[in-house]
Amino acid sequence: MCGITGWVSFQRDFSTATTETLDAMTATMACRGPDDSGVWIAPHAALGHRRLAVIDLAGGTQPMTIDTPEGVVAMVYSGETYNFRELRSELHARGHRCTTESDTEVVLRAYLEWGAAFAERLNGMYAFAIWDTRTEQLVMVRDRLGIKPFYYYPTDDGLLFGSEPKAILANPVADKTIGLDGLRELFTTIARPEQAFWEGMRQVPPGTVLTVGRDGIRATTYWSLRTMEHRDDRATTVRTVRELLEDTVARQLISDVPRCVLLSGGLDSSALTALAARHLRDSGERLRSFSVEFQNQQRDFVPDEWRITLDAPFARAVADHVGSEHRDIVLDGAALSDPAVRAAVVTARDVPTGFGDSETSLYLLFKAIREHSTVALSGESSDELFGGYRWFAEAAAHGMSTFPWLSVLPQAFVQRTRLLDPDLTAALDLDTYLADSFADAAAEVAGLDGESELEFRMRQASYLHLTRFLRAMLDRKDRMSMAVGLEVRVPYCDHRLVEYVYNARWSLKSFDGREKSLLRAASADLLPRSVVERVKSHYPITKDVAYTESVRAQASDLLATQQHPVFQLYDYDAVTKAVDRPADQLIEPDRFDLEQLLDFAIWLDHYAPSFT
Repeated sequence: MCGITGWVSFQRDFSTATTETLDAMTATMACRGPDDSGVWIAPHAALGHRRLAVIDLAGGTQPMTIDTPEGVVAMVYSGETYNFRELRSELHARGHRCTTESDTEVVLRAYLEWGAAFAERLNGMYAFAIWDTRTEQLVMVRDRLGIKPFYYYPTDDGLLFGSEPKAILANPVADKTIGLDGLRELFTTIARPEQAFWEGMRQVPPGTVLTVGRDGIRATTYWSLRTMEHRDDRATTVRTVRELLEDTVARQLISDVPRCVLLSGGLDSSALTALAARHLRDSGERLRSFSVEFQNQQRDFVPDEWRITLDAPFARAVADHVGSEHRDIVLDGAALSDPAVRAAVVTARDVPTGFGDSETSLYLLFKAIREHSTVALSGESSDELFGGYRWFAEAAAHGMSTFPWLSVLPQAFVQRTRLLDPDLTAALDLDTYLADSFADAAAEVAGLDGESELEFRMRQASYLHLTRFLRAMLDRKDRMSMAVGLEVRVPYCDHRLVEYVYNARWSLKSFDGREKSLLRAASADLLPRSVVERVKSHYPITKDVAYTESVRAQASDLLATQQHPVFQLYDYDAVTKAVDRPADQLIEPDRFDLEQLLDFAIWLDHYAPSFT
C-alpha cells in the first residue's frame, strides 16, 4: 500500500526544472508510505511515490520503469493485486521475464502486454498511473469498488493527480476552493462516484480507466454493477458464497509482513476471522485479532436500537473458538477528545467530516494495531452487500422515496446542519440536492424481465448502497488506516463476490426472515451459535459524559474567538445556546453538531480555503 502523485503538463519541460514542487506533493503522502520514497521525471510528466512495503520488500521500489524498444514506460502504484501470481505465470508464458517478486511489476508488464484492457484482468484494490513515453499519454486506473482513493485536477495543459487531495493541493496550480456542491456532499451521507469536496477536483470513478493526452481526458468504464439473472437455488448460492469467501480470504492473506483481522464479534468480521484462522493454521501460523473497546464501556453501556449488545463478549468468544491471538484496544475519553487527535483525523481526511469519536476511535485503533501488524483484514462492505442494515427491511416493507439509510437514520445525525448560518443552509438546499441525487442514482439500475416490484426495489437498494454509501465508508477506512501506515484489506469487496451476491434475489438474501441470510448460512459451521444468531450492532460510540464535556468545553473556547472564520459558516448564537447546556443534558444531535463545528475550525486553520 502506498501513496501516489503526479503532474502532467504538455506545455512544460520538467526535465529542465527542479523537483521542488513534485517533492512537496510526494511528501504529503509520507504517512501512506513510511518505508521509501521516489520520483521520476520525463519532459511532460512527473511521478511521485511513497511506499509502504508489503510484498517483495526489497524489489518493489517505485516509481517503476521498464525500457522498451520504443521508449520507457513508468508507473506509480498504490494497492494490491491479489491474482498477481496467476498473471505472472501467464505473462511468463508470453515471453515476459519479471525481475522482482512484486505485484507492481506484474501490473506494469500486464499493461505492456494487453494495453489499457489489462485492467479487466486484475483482482484487487488499486489506484495507479502509467506514463507511456511511446504515446505521451497518462493511463490512470482505479479498482472496481473504489477501495483505493484516486483524485485528479484538470489543468489548462494536463492534470495533477494524487491518492489524496492534499497531494494535489501542494501544487500551487491547484486552488484551495470550496463550492456549494462540495459542502452538499459533506452534509449528506452520499458519495457520488466522481464528486470531490474541492472545487475543480474530481475522483477517478471506480472501475474506470482515464487516458490523458494532448487531446484531453478520455474515460473508459471497464467494470460496473450489471443486472444479470441469478439461476442458482438456495443451497448452490450458499455454497458459492462460501467458496468465494474462502478463496478471497486466502488471496488477501498474501503478505511478506505481519497480518491480522479486525474482530468486532459481529457476523461479518467473525466469518473472516474464522476463515483466516483456518487458512493460517494449515501453514502452522496463528492469526492475530484486534477489537476496540472504550474505558468503562460496561459501566456506561445502555442498549439502544442501534447497539443492542456489547461487542467484547462476542469478539472474545470468536477468538477462543478459532484460537486467534486476541487483543482488545481500550480507548479512554481523554484520548478520543484530544484536539491533537482530532486534528490528525481532519488532516487525514482533508475534509471536516464531523463524525467525532467514530473516527478518532478508528484512527487510534489503527494506530495501536500498527505497532503489531502492517496488514489487517476488515469486514467492511458486508452489510452493504448482504443487506445487513435495518433500513433494508424498511425499504422492503414500505418502499423508497430517498436513499434507504436516510429514511431511518436521524436527520440531525446525517446532515448536522442545525448550527449553520441560516443563509448558508438555505443556499445548500439539501432536500433538492438529495432528491436529484437519488433520482439520478436509482435510474442507473436496470431490472429483469418479469422481475417483481419488490425484487427490483431491493436491487435498487443494494445498488445505492454499493455505489453511494459504501464508498464513503471505504474512504473513511482508507484514510484512517493509511494515516498510520496500516494496510486494511476488504475481502467482501472482491468483485466476483459482489457481482454474484448483488444479483441474488432478495428472497434469497432474506430467506430466514433476517438480515444477511446468505452470509449466516455460509459461515454457520465456523462460528459459535451466539455469534451466528447475534443481531447486528453498529460501530460503537462512547457514552462517556467526560467525552461530551470535553467537546462542549472545546466549542466554548472557540466562542471566545468570535472572529474565527468558522463563524462565517456557523451561527454564533446557535452555537452559544448549544454550548450553554451541561454535558449531561447535551443530547446527541447537539454533540454531533459541535463535533462538526470543531472539525471545521481545525480544517479552516489548516487549509485556509476560499469559498465560491
